[in-house]
Amino acid sequence: MRLDKFLKVSRIIKRRTVAKEFTDNGRALVNDRVAKSSSEVTIGDVLELHFGEKTMKVKVLNIKETTKKTDSEDMYEEV
Repeated sequence: MRLDKFLKVSRIIKRRTVAKEFTDNGRALVNDRVAKSSSEVTIGDVLELHFGEKTMKVKVLNIKETTKKTDSEDMYEEV
């Protein structure tokens, strides 16, 4: 799954266009490498997201094309 779509489906970022802009500005790392919005995300990957002064590090547990809000938290865990 594309990184921007994963961020949207998992509800880490609310809109896919915002997720695309976020990742294309170099503010996301996948397994310690700078990632673009088109980067593929697989189960077990570690994402590091830089929101201004806050950094969020998550591990991908599950990948779903669509999900309900209550199930979105099962897609990742904070590290």
